[in-house]
Amino acid sequence: MIHNALIWGADGGIGQAIARLLLQEGWKVITAGRHVQRLVDLQGVVVEADFGHPYSIQQAVSTISQEVDEIHLWVYAVGDITSSKISQMAIQDWQRILEANLTGAFLATHYSWPLLAKEAHLFYLGALVERLRLPGMGAYVAAKAGLESLAEVIAKESRRRVTVVRPAAVATPLWDKTSFKLPPNHLIPSDVAIQILKAYQEGTQGNLDI
Repeated sequence: MIHNALIWGADGGIGQAIARLLLQEGWKVITAGRHVQRLVDLQGVVVEADFGHPYSIQQAVSTISQEVDEIHLWVYAVGDITSSKISQMAIQDWQRILEANLTGAFLATHYSWPLLAKEAHLFYLGALVERLRLPGMGAYVAAKAGLESLAEVIAKESRRRVTVVRPAAVATPLWDKTSFKLPPNHLIPSDVAIQILKAYQEGTQGNLDI
């Protein structure tokens, strides 16, 4: 039996790593992202999606439904970050961060619902928010904390397996948008991908700190 995976945000470092690992493992992988040119070398189905626009997500799901009947492994790996104090933050930056990390997760989940297999496992890329309550990180930690609560409600409503993956620092371009240095003991995207596949295989639910 071929298993189907849908990776939202596959054009990012972690999303690409997840897609590549699953393809190596023989999965059929659907990749969705805003910058599809980054996905041209991936096998499988590539779909363009703008996570700030409900219609774009809806159209992406419509396209995906023509390729697969159901999704077994579903991942929301979209993310964005800014480093700006609340008193100085532009409202557009606040909206952008919540849009990518929280509102987009709702939209992708909402429109994907008819495609989810009964045994589907949903993964959301979170963060160790209790370590990130720092000056300049207000929008990001608010969005990621909201994501954890959203995921918990989704698990209770759907009775499906739902996991929020909370990695420590990961070497991705996201760090270039912050004022912090990447710690020497950081993770790389493939580390996160391996843990997600392991969690799927073992049925791990709730928060997964890595």
